[in-house]
Parts: sequence; structure tokens; C-alpha cells
Amino acid sequence: MRQIFQIKMTSFIVVMSAYFTLCFNYPILAKIFDLSHSVSNVFFPYTAPIVLMAAFLIIFTVLCWPYLFKPVMIFLTITSSMALYAEVNYHTLFNNAVIESIFETRSDEAMSYINADSIIYVIVFGIVPSIWIAMVKITKRESFIKDIVARVALISIACTAILLVGLTTFKSYASVGRNNHFLNRMIIPGHVYAGGKYLYKKFIYKPLPFKQQGLDAKLSPSKNHKPTLFVMILGETARTYNYAYNGYKRDTNPYTKNEGIISFKNVESCGTYTALSVPCMFSNLTRAHYNQDRAYSQDNAVDIIHRAGAKVLWLDNDGGSKGVADRVNYQAIDPSQHNQFCNGTSCYDSVMLDKAQSFIDNGDTNKFLVLHLIGSHGPTYFKRYPKAFDKFKPSCNRSDIENCTDEEIRNVYDNTILYTDFVTEQMIKMLKAKEDKYNVALLYMSDHGESLGENGFYLHGAPFSIAPKEQKHVPWLLWLPNQYAQAKGLNKACLEKKENQAGLSQDNLFPSLLSLYGVKSKVINPKLDIAASCRVKA
Repeated sequence: MRQIFQIKMTSFIVVMSAYFTLCFNYPILAKIFDLSHSVSNVFFPYTAPIVLMAAFLIIFTVLCWPYLFKPVMIFLTITSSMALYAEVNYHTLFNNAVIESIFETRSDEAMSYINADSIIYVIVFGIVPSIWIAMVKITKRESFIKDIVARVALISIACTAILLVGLTTFKSYASVGRNNHFLNRMIIPGHVYAGGKYLYKKFIYKPLPFKQQGLDAKLSPSKNHKPTLFVMILGETARTYNYAYNGYKRDTNPYTKNEGIISFKNVESCGTYTALSVPCMFSNLTRAHYNQDRAYSQDNAVDIIHRAGAKVLWLDNDGGSKGVADRVNYQAIDPSQHNQFCNGTSCYDSVMLDKAQSFIDNGDTNKFLVLHLIGSHGPTYFKRYPKAFDKFKPSCNRSDIENCTDEEIRNVYDNTILYTDFVTEQMIKMLKAKEDKYNVALLYMSDHGESLGENGFYLHGAPFSIAPKEQKHVPWLLWLPNQYAQAKGLNKACLEKKENQAGLSQDNLFPSLLSLYGVKSKVINPKLDIAASCRVKA
């Protein structure tokens, strides 16, 4: 590419530092101004651009290696334009968690974020400046020594600026920073640092040695001597506030409402994104002590049910089990197929029902089936259900949800909940048809919730400490026929009384799932087992 602009390296660094400060980081600057009312120093918010500018001057000066600086700056500029779009429109903060979620998102899900607005952001804030970067010619100073002196002077000026700001407003920064830990995650291009940490952990880090859990696990015989057929539906992005069972004014659960569903209304998730919540909720690690490395390196609830003697199948329509089903029978739905359920990029969750039926019909033994739904995954909510379920209108039938009203977003989201209820009812009907041969039951729990515009938040993945309740509170449903309860020695009325129990979370799933299935093991914590106090004494 022809170079038509000439500029000294130090001037180039200053220009890029200013661009990253004022363009890519204007959201954090605006946030600091909003938070400045809590401190007495009136000059505090005006020092934020100085600190950021000085930091970029130091970082970019260190990075300005010959032949590498331009490619690095082009990469940072283009990816930062993507991060800016997500931060402005969805309040996404690019910490390690979000980066992990991005890397583990299927390509068809990633494509759902591409729309006219996101493309414009990338072109205007990423590609156009990158063209200028590519075309500019970096001119050398008269001597190498002068070039080094100029760079040292630039770093010295930046360090002096940070020092002066620290001496005059440190107390204000400490106060605001201590109470708003999320601010550092708003800095762009922090996503590059987080991405580097993820890649290191994924491809270089040595995993912990595997630790077996529940080696004593045994399945207690049912009182009626029938085998157990238990289905768990793992929901995606469903929040408790849009379930009719939990007080929502809309009838989003019309298909299952006459099935005697027990709905636990006060349940908190382990995380705000799938890659964290799924392995956490199936492990015996509580959220407060959760360690992902350890969770991936030990048996989970599915493994233990399998060890106890159950035939297990995990059916997946949502891009993977996040390690939970690595040691059991696993089948993923192929979204590239074209049929009544799939359009070549994604599939409706009903696509799993035929495979579920085949698993249920094959042999009369203890079985445990997991259906991992794509459920309410956004922003393309409208792709999660057939047109026949477009009940709540007008709905937001586009991926750039920032161009929809909050009412349209709520409508399309509620349609996904409606369709999930339909799929759940179809599964219940399937189980009812087998009650003569099995003790049948079903449990539904979502991995995390979703923001639909409340307080300016959309989608999910916010850091747990600042995530709104809509991203953290999830539905937990239990369909427990009388035959199953009696065969397992459970007091169903006791469980129904726990519907409004406070303080429940996904910490309760591991012991409760094992207990409800009928597994006996020392690994079950009775304090977290929701069924422990509802056992019928022999």
C-alpha cells in the first residue's frame, strides 16, 4: 500500500494514544464522570483522560518495535472497534470470563452478532483508522540516539503525569476504584490481555491431576422395583422473572401448567455465562469456592449417576457440555442439516426429541438423560422457535437488538420461554407413556439469566459482582409424579413447601440431583440437598 503520510514515531504514538483514550475508552470516561459525585475532588474526573493517555503512551512506546508496531496497532484497532460496539450496545465487559465465552461460542452463534450496526462500528472505528495506520510512513530522526531520547522523554512525561495525578487525586481514585471494581474491565483493549490469558490456559497450562468423586455411589432400589428414568433439561439463558410459575403476569408456561410442576422461585446461578455456570452447577464445588481447573479435573454429578449404575446420554443443541459429558455417552446436534427443525446454522430444540425417544425405548434399565437446550440464546432470539410460537407481538426479529424497543425484545424473549415450555411438555408426555415400566421424573434448570434492557443492560456475561439480578436468577422446575415420589421415599408435599425457600442456588443442584435420582454416597452434602429433609422415614 502506498504510504502518503509522514510522521515521526513519537508523534504516531501520541496520535494512537489519543485515539484509544478518547474513542475506544469514552464509555469508561463517561462512567467515571457519573461516579465522580461520590468524591469531593471536583478535578478528579478530568484527570481520567490524562491517566489513560499517559498509560497508552507508555504501553505503545514499549510496543514500538520495527516492522511489528503497525501490524500490532492494526490488530488492536480492529478488535477494539468490536469491543467498543459490544460495550456500548450490550454493556459487555471483556474480562477473562467473557473471553472464554467468546472462544467457546459456536460459529453460528457468533454470526448472530453480525449486523448493520456492528459492521458500521468496525468500518468507522476499526478499518478506516487501520487504513491510515497502514498508509502512514514512519520517518526516522537524524540519529538512533535522538530517537531513543525522544522515546525516553515521552515515557518520562507520561510517568510524570501519572505521578502528579496520583499525588493530587489518589484518594479519589482509591475510593471510586474500591467500590467499582468493574472499571478496569471497561478499559479497551483489555480484551487482548484477557484473550492471551485464555489461550495460555487453554493450550499451555498443565491441568490438575484427575480426582475421582463418589467412588462409593450406589443406587438405592426403588420400592416398586421399577428402574428409574430421569430427564434433566438444561436450559440456556432463561431467567426466572419471565416464568408464569414465578409470578410473571404473562402465561409463558401454558403447556406444562397442568402437570403439577414444582417451581423453586429463589434460585441464583453460579455464573452469568454458560462456560462457567454449566461445569459449576454439575460439580460439588460451591460458587464461593469454585475453581474451574478443579471442576474440569474431577467427577461431576453426571459421572456419579453413571457410576451408580445408570445408562447416561447427553443430547446437546447448544455448542457443548463444557466438559461435563466428557466421560459419558454424548451426542451433539448437527446444525448444518436442513429439515423442519434446522436451517443450516441452528436448530430448534424439538430436534432432540426423536433421539430422546430412541434412548428411552432402548432397553429397560436405569437411565439418565440430559437435554442441553439452545433455549433463549440471544441476540437472535427469533431463531429459537418456529413461527407458530410467535405469540407475543410485536417481536424483535433481528440480531441488532439495540434497534428494537424493549417491549419488542421482551416479546421475542417470552416467545423463547413459551417454546421451551412446549419442548418440556413434549418430554413429559414421552415420560408419562413409560410410567408402566419406569419411575419417571424431570428436572429443568437454566444455566444463567438474561438482561432485556433493565438499567441499560442487555444479554448476559456481566461480572458476577455487578451483574443485575436478571442475569443471575434462574428457573428451577421439578416434575415429580406420585409414583416416583413413593418409589423413592420422597414426601412430595414437603418439596412443594420449599417453592418459596430463600437462598437456593445452583450449589443445590449437585447433591439434590443425586439424591432425587436415588444415589447414595458420602459426596452428597445433606445441607445442600433439597430432598434431604423430605425423606419418608421407613
